[in-house]
Amino acid sequence: MSTGASTDVRAGTREWLGLTVLLLPTVLLFLAITVLFLATPYIAADLGATSTEMLWINDIYGFVMAGLLVTMGTLGDRIGRRRLLLVGSLIFGAASLFAAFAPTIESMIGARALMGLGAAALMPSTLSLISTMFQNDKQRATAIGMWAAAVSAGVALGPLVGGLLLEAFGWGAAFLVGVPVTVLVLIAAPLLIPEYRTANAARIDLLSVVLSMTALLPIVYGVKEFAKSGLGPVSVLAILVGLAFGVVFVRRQGRLDSPLLDMRLFANRTFSGAVTVFLLGAVGIGGIYLLFTQYLQQVAGLSPLAAGLAILPAAVLLIIVSTVTPAIARHVQPAYLIAGGLLLSAIGYLVLTQVDSVAGLPVLLIGFYILYPGIAPVMALVPGMLIGAAPPEKAGEASAVNSTAADLGTALGIAVVGSVGTAVYRGSMTEGGTADESLTDALAVAGTLPGAAGEALIDTARAAFTSGLNVAAIVAAVLALAGAALSVTVLRKPAEAAEPAEVAAPAPDRELETV
Repeated sequence: MSTGASTDVRAGTREWLGLTVLLLPTVLLFLAITVLFLATPYIAADLGATSTEMLWINDIYGFVMAGLLVTMGTLGDRIGRRRLLLVGSLIFGAASLFAAFAPTIESMIGARALMGLGAAALMPSTLSLISTMFQNDKQRATAIGMWAAAVSAGVALGPLVGGLLLEAFGWGAAFLVGVPVTVLVLIAAPLLIPEYRTANAARIDLLSVVLSMTALLPIVYGVKEFAKSGLGPVSVLAILVGLAFGVVFVRRQGRLDSPLLDMRLFANRTFSGAVTVFLLGAVGIGGIYLLFTQYLQQVAGLSPLAAGLAILPAAVLLIIVSTVTPAIARHVQPAYLIAGGLLLSAIGYLVLTQVDSVAGLPVLLIGFYILYPGIAPVMALVPGMLIGAAPPEKAGEASAVNSTAADLGTALGIAVVGSVGTAVYRGSMTEGGTADESLTDALAVAGTLPGAAGEALIDTARAAFTSGLNVAAIVAAVLALAGAALSVTVLRKPAEAAEPAEVAAPAPDRELETV
């Protein structure tokens, strides 16, 4: 699975320090996806957001990020990956500051979208610069493993960090955590990270950029509309429009001499299979994670800090498994490690189907502690598979595809699996009015009712929410099992990755500058 880089050139102290700088925004960008899970009820209460608007706050960041990652990967090859890293850091930090003090729900959604834009500029640069800085195969594998562990740490620690900040300062502080990190990157990156750009990099095809976004957003809207109003003409039409634009996007890439995304990469079985497995795993965990954190607070009644501490053991397990998996993969077929992890996740999801709304917290935690580390082999091994399956000059595109799968999967999980839970909740509620919209709304309405009536509404709403969690867990289990099956059937032949020349154009001239 060599990328063609020399194995004789070993990285030194500067490269390892530069890696540390790249890991900081990596942790931050994925922490930004999950840090709001515990803050969601507080933002909804302060800004008067509906359940649909709260879904947008949670997933607009991931969708904008995912929709622009490929564009930004190509742009980084053209203007310089380090330069794009700095631009992205500036946008992300400024948008985080604005989000912390957003006065309305509309401004909050806009701020999260801008954070997604900054993240899209940052993310491809981190992984592709690692492939440039570490030319020795073993060092590069170690560095990519550390990058994967940083992704795991960001996803896992988001709710804990959010809980600590909520307890001490309020929900706005959950956004401010990004400001000092981006300032540090702006200062340290020019000193420690080399610039890289491709001399004859492809021009950005603006129509392809538009097509990629118009393929994604209608599908998201259709899913949300389905969760809100059921299967109707609006939701079906939106999804079909998105799929149609997706077909046009793919066909256009095949006709362009310099496509936004070289679709020939997907002709490589390892590349396309790894992307699909990553996407399936991320969709399941993305939606369940949101429902899990809401159960901790709104059903089990834990404070934000207590909820964050309840997540901590699973977070530690995830980081440990992500760190040791690359070493184990030297002795065990990576495809089997990935499949085994997804099977473990499926078992955990099935445990969640047994959670009830009265005394279900122990079962919930046991299921989550089983399922969460199961995603670690996917997060740790797929990035290396994608980089190894692409020629060196396509590292930026491969990195962008990897990040797209992770971010799009998580965001789709929130929209699809989360919407399944919401739809079941609404179907189970028969109270009428605002209480049928979400558990947050039901708890607010219950606070205005006299004692027995309020308690009855709370019990009904919690039972309905838990039913939604049970059904969503079944969906997530099916996705995990599908990913496991795909891994053992498609990814068990690593030799697939050794034929990059078949799926990519000849390498362009490259420029590598050190400062």
